Amino acid sequence: MEKRLLNVRELSAYLSMPVATVYAYVGRGKIPADCIRRIGRSLKFDRQAVDQWISAPTVAQANAQAHG
Repeated sequence: MEKRLLNVRELSAYLSMPVATVYAYVGRGKIPADCIRRIGRSLKFDRQAVDQWISAPTVAQANAQAHG
């Protein structure tokens, strides 16, 4: 069975970005709140919500489709 919640290191590997960038994205609100679960002092990330976030069209893509 696949894990539903990822820790910071697992999310870092999953998104192919440094751990420091994951923390920076959380701090700047770049990762949507519905992806993040705080369990005690730990950050966990809902894999399904992360998948939806990264597969959602960007603003640039939406604009291109609207005008194209």
